[in-house]
Amino acid sequence: MMVASEAELAACVADAVGPLSIRGGDTRGMAGAGAALSVAGLSGITLYEPGALTMVAQAGTPVAEVEAALAKENQRLAFEPMNHCGVMGRQGEPTIGGVFAANVSGPRRINVGAARDFLLGVRYVDGRGVVVKNGGRVMKNVTGYDLVKLMAGSFGTLGVLSEVSFKVLPRVETQASLVLHGLDDAQAVTAMSRAMGSPFEVTGAAHDPAMRQTVLRVEGFEASVAYRIEQLKTLLRAQADDMTVLASSASETFWIKQRDLVAFHGGEGDIWRVTCKPSLAPALIGKAGAQAHVLDWAGGLLWLRMAQGADLRTRLGPFDGHATIVRADAQTKAQLGVFHPETAGVAKLTAGLRARFDPKGLFSPGLMGAVV
Repeated sequence: MMVASEAELAACVADAVGPLSIRGGDTRGMAGAGAALSVAGLSGITLYEPGALTMVAQAGTPVAEVEAALAKENQRLAFEPMNHCGVMGRQGEPTIGGVFAANVSGPRRINVGAARDFLLGVRYVDGRGVVVKNGGRVMKNVTGYDLVKLMAGSFGTLGVLSEVSFKVLPRVETQASLVLHGLDDAQAVTAMSRAMGSPFEVTGAAHDPAMRQTVLRVEGFEASVAYRIEQLKTLLRAQADDMTVLASSASETFWIKQRDLVAFHGGEGDIWRVTCKPSLAPALIGKAGAQAHVLDWAGGLLWLRMAQGADLRTRLGPFDGHATIVRADAQTKAQLGVFHPETAGVAKLTAGLRARFDPKGLFSPGLMGAVV
């Protein structure tokens, strides 16, 4: 069922007698079991104040519509959310509510923060069918901030978002990317870590082992970008003799492909997302035995394509991080669990939160433990 208003959404939840599968554009394949309840009909930008760098939109508003409105004012979603359609083999339009519900954060996360860091306020319907408002519509009027953060990354398990308010940032004048050629995973992590620790404000750091390319993005005013690229060349000369530079257009194209994981579009196999300390990345990759892998966030994010049904968590063993299934069949998801197992203490807190927010157990029960 698709609802067309917040009041209709609240009535549907209040009247529900069984599980609900919450979805927006349904592009990420993360909807849990139950009767489909779509908020795609809750669409439209309700407030946009470019001077205040804030926007308010209904949860079902397509991300493309948000980005088009921002582009007219030379602004952007700085955390550059990923479009999962290509990876998941799905059609549809990602929604802004889905972005925040899943805390979808792209390559620039290492520089500006995650999606949740830009969320200012929410309106949502809890498990009793009650409309709850938390936070504010502008940065100077934000209250209840912690609850706003809790909703970001809860995957619809605590409540159904109906409206979100969020911070935006100006677009940059230009960008360029320094490409280091010929590095293996360990060498790439060393180089990326050194670049991130420099004063040259790198806004993207990724490594493609198939192409043996390590790519570092710099953004800002043209003169500043040119200066910082040259300084990075000097800084990293000991790590790589072979370097090239992607100018603005080519750099932008690369990072769109990196953001949307174009390297993994099509083909067979399960796709996993692993977050870890960058220093752990080479060892984890060695244990994984993946068919293919890509590094982002300077090695703090690993994308792995595994043989169908492979238990990546068992292969990796205990480590400081999380391994999440992004694409797999229903049997693999049921057997292994989509999300990394929680410790006993965290699981107790999660259960308590769900009991308070969703006392009837309506919201995506197949995603138990999904509060991230």
